[in-house]
Amino acid sequence: MCGRFALATEKHILEMLFDLELRGALEPRFNIAPSEDILAVRLAAGGERVISRLKWGLVPYWAKEPRMGYKLINARAETADRKPAFRDAFRRRRALIPASGFYEWKKSERGRQPYYIRMKDKRPFALGALWERWAQVDPPLESCTILTVPANGLVAPLHERMPVIIPPDAYELWLSRDSEAADLKPLLQPYPAEIMEAVPLPANIFKTGRYGDYL
Repeated sequence: MCGRFALATEKHILEMLFDLELRGALEPRFNIAPSEDILAVRLAAGGERVISRLKWGLVPYWAKEPRMGYKLINARAETADRKPAFRDAFRRRRALIPASGFYEWKKSERGRQPYYIRMKDKRPFALGALWERWAQVDPPLESCTILTVPANGLVAPLHERMPVIIPPDAYELWLSRDSEAADLKPLLQPYPAEIMEAVPLPANIFKTGRYGDYL
């Protein structure tokens, strides 16, 4: 599962990573939650990469009401190409969600211990996502879901699943409208645990908001 993540990096680093121009300031966000607007990289009509904001929680184009999105913040990568809520987006509307790290919790007798999972070199990375446009409002609601896979050896002690992480050399393949499911399936696997780390955090960090002291 991916229920909370962070994006705290410099603007020029994000622009270089995704090969695009980001207009406006980039404020650090240490506690990004479902139903919030999040940054997403996708292809514009002309085929160029653009970065825009999507509501986290996918609302299928055929949904009767937008509340359905609260249940669709994640999609299992193993079945996303077949599930009615995701299959059209999997074929035509894939996106990359920039992130600096994501959170998971470990249960113990003393409560729940939060951990921040990131790359060892602390560089930002991209979560694999699907997006949709719900046209029953004006302007249309654009929303997304983050794909998940079974956890790697680092995340498994905390949670059985983790978000899909797309490697930089596969960004073009993931975003391309010409990519077939067979081309994409090899990307839907646990990211190598040896290049990631899990940082233990104070149990009350989400109340104090003192993320900068630890991340």
